[in-house]
Amino acid sequence: MKKRVYIETSIPSFYFETRTEQEMVARKNWTIDWWKNESHKFELVTSLAVLEELKKSPHPNPKRALDFIQNISLIPLVEEIDSIVDEYIEHFVMPKDPKGDALHLALASYHRCHFLLTWNCRNLANANKFEHIRHINTVLGLYVPILATPPELMGGNTEEE
Repeated sequence: MKKRVYIETSIPSFYFETRTEQEMVARKNWTIDWWKNESHKFELVTSLAVLEELKKSPHPNPKRALDFIQNISLIPLVEEIDSIVDEYIEHFVMPKDPKGDALHLALASYHRCHFLLTWNCRNLANANKFEHIRHINTVLGLYVPILATPPELMGGNTEEE
């Protein structure tokens, strides 16, 4: 069985990145490389929250990014997600604004995604925050996804053991 990866907004955004700073070009290249060479090894999912963020994005290619992920399965936004988001904010796991980071984490956790793939290293793929996230998810009885960037999810065994 393939492991499930929640595709957060920054992934399709970086696939079509236009900034020319070295770090931005590197992230774009890693994203493209992961997508072309690794993504087929996983069950990819995303959410309406990602679609809405892309629609509202000041990114120069939102339509291309939306089209790019149109065939990815959408996980449902169920009632319980709102209370999980509130818990994350109440326990300072995620900032109040933007509420989107808490929502992405709640969706990936509730739907038992093995990974949440992101370039958001401030609030999501941040090793300094992981223990706090793990603690709160454990208290809430939620699965704890691995929060990773594309280079961290390249190669290796992707099948469930």
